[in-house]
Amino acid sequence: MNVSSETYFRLPAEWEAQSFVQLTWPHAATDWASCLDEAKACFAAIAREVARREDLLVVTPEPQAVADELRAAGITAESAAEVREGVFAVRSAGGFRITIFECPTDDTWARDHAFLTCEDCSGGLALHDFRFNGWGGKFAAEKDDRINAALYAGAIDRGSAVYVDDNDTIMEGGSVESDGRGTLLTTSSCLLSEGRNDYADADEADDMLRRKLGAERVLRLDHGYLAGDDTDGHIDTLARLCPDDTIVYVRCDDSTDEHHAELEAMERELHAFRTADGRPYRLLPLPMADEIRCDGERLPATYANFLVMNGAVLMPSYGQPDNDRRAAEVLAEAFPDREIVPVDCRVLIRWHGSLHCVTMQYPEGVRLAQ
Repeated sequence: MNVSSETYFRLPAEWEAQSFVQLTWPHAATDWASCLDEAKACFAAIAREVARREDLLVVTPEPQAVADELRAAGITAESAAEVREGVFAVRSAGGFRITIFECPTDDTWARDHAFLTCEDCSGGLALHDFRFNGWGGKFAAEKDDRINAALYAGAIDRGSAVYVDDNDTIMEGGSVESDGRGTLLTTSSCLLSEGRNDYADADEADDMLRRKLGAERVLRLDHGYLAGDDTDGHIDTLARLCPDDTIVYVRCDDSTDEHHAELEAMERELHAFRTADGRPYRLLPLPMADEIRCDGERLPATYANFLVMNGAVLMPSYGQPDNDRRAAEVLAEAFPDREIVPVDCRVLIRWHGSLHCVTMQYPEGVRLAQ
């Protein structure tokens, strides 16, 4: 599919109506092997909350095992039935459809290997399959990079959205935020990093976002980082666009913390940003999670890594009652029409990600094949 510069299209905001959420399930051949039961319990907790509110797509090389795990967790009342080769389906306790798709996978970070979905002026939907190379070649990604093509061939109703081969561009969903009205928020550290696209400068990167994702404005943060982050500064770990020209962002109030200077500089950048009509954004600071370490390494625990979905915001929690509560209060202010649902994500950050990183939402209109 080729989209001309005269054709309006956009990347929907995450808070718009959704059809389903994708999870790519952990298994023994992933990095989760050393804590597999804990990881599966966390994924099951996320799956339970999703399946109470909308359909769920699970990608796994072990569909029958996952179906049994969902039943054991009480998310479904019965095991899934194979509806065609490699595709299993069952209803959640809340009545929503769960599709389990058999596919080889390297890991579980759906945010970064899944489709990015755009909408054109007529309401048509396009599933953009960007190349995923393990965050600049840091980790194996060959199987994960092939998931989207397999999904489009076997699990997605091809009448509901067209497939766009964007394999000439490396792009991860966690690296970009959209307000659904033409403004994208991103970070220079990721977009211009080595091992991805070798852009000559920021203007060339911004031009890609205009051509591929319909960006009319690109807001780029030049500051902000989290220790232990493997993504080169994904925006979904630092600052998130929210309804009503609001941005929630991580703030570090401890001047002795290693993050303080960079996050303070990021905060100044956010204050300088303007909306499309020239007004300052409404800024809501999230607390910095208390330091969490594993094997001597600081982990990138962040409350910015939440998932917005139909009727709820799933928020990562870290067993820190005061911080968890304060983060929930901030998100309730940003999303007053949605339930804020904490999910314990301490196991996820052992491998340097959190709740948003393991999920990908699909906007209303993209359908799973029946």
